[in-house]
Amino acid sequence: MNLPIYMDHHATTPVDTRVLDAMLPFYTRKFGNASSRSHGFGWEAEEAVEVARKRVAGLIQAKPREIVFTSGATESDNLAVKGVARARCRQGNHILTLPTEHKAVLDSCHALESEGFRITYLRVRSDGLVDPDDVRAALTGGTILVSIMTAHNEIGVIQPIAEIGRLCRERAVIFHTDAVQAAGKIPMDVEAQHVDLMSITAHKMYGPKGVGALYVRDGTPLISVLDGGGHERGLRSGTLNVPGIVGLGKACEICSGEMPGESERLRSLRNRLRDGIFSRVDEVYINGSMEQRLSHNLNLSFAHVESDSLLMSLPDIALSSGSACNSANPEPSYVLKALGTRDELAYSSIRFGLGRFNTAEEVDYVIEHLSEAVANLRSLSPVRE
Repeated sequence: MNLPIYMDHHATTPVDTRVLDAMLPFYTRKFGNASSRSHGFGWEAEEAVEVARKRVAGLIQAKPREIVFTSGATESDNLAVKGVARARCRQGNHILTLPTEHKAVLDSCHALESEGFRITYLRVRSDGLVDPDDVRAALTGGTILVSIMTAHNEIGVIQPIAEIGRLCRERAVIFHTDAVQAAGKIPMDVEAQHVDLMSITAHKMYGPKGVGALYVRDGTPLISVLDGGGHERGLRSGTLNVPGIVGLGKACEICSGEMPGESERLRSLRNRLRDGIFSRVDEVYINGSMEQRLSHNLNLSFAHVESDSLLMSLPDIALSSGSACNSANPEPSYVLKALGTRDELAYSSIRFGLGRFNTAEEVDYVIEHLSEAVANLRSLSPVRE
């Protein structure tokens, strides 16, 4: 076993060597611009992009022409939320989302509020899930967009997006889902789930950073947020990141083939981790539903222990206290607060994100050293009798 141990796969994943091998030629020998259509270098790059487009589409059961390549999840979310709002502003100004969404969606909604759009932030239950009946009740004649994450980046809960998508389809409301944590981890089917827009990114599925995609259902009104050369059917201008796109495509191909087996292996490791911690530590609380949850996610609160102190006590283990985008924020997780978690427990939460290369030996190491660290910190706590 090599140290340190990495269990922060919701923040990012290592690039699979198979992905890297697919990418490398496009940095050197096959370096053409995919928009250069007057010579072989450009044709070769364009062909590679189209192969990747098919692979991405295959992962989510979409048509290749419905895949728009972007720089990553944040851009995809911005394009989806702002692009639909501005395209449909004459039909209405109402948007539904959740207070637990990623900041890329929430901050896009806040920006739209300053433009006159009305945003409804639906409540979530204590298990982190939204009730589809609450979505139905909140839809109005002026609702133009619903944006709800498929699987959560902190607490791992999986929302009932097929049912929500059906409600939106019945009311002719566009449905966007941030599937960044879900794509490649659980089966996604944009047709069966009635999804109109879906955000994904490569670096959450063992691909490179800086490249992602937005699924855009044929006929979905969308205004670009970038102006330039009119690339990607005019929806995302900018020279295509060919090596990154090739890597995204390869990552999607690997996930398509290995997802079922990998999911079961990670669920077994996650349950081993959970059971081991609960057998050795008392006053531990699970955040979010265990039934509707990603197989590689565990989010726990350790009473009477601050998460930052616990993380500092485990220098050989890479974990986090929440989203990587908010890791420098001293405030408790806004996600856990939305679930009704009291401050003491919100400040004591740890997110475990297992991944493709983690082993049972590493899980046992984490159980042992984390349990010892919790016991030591609690012995020093003035509020622990």
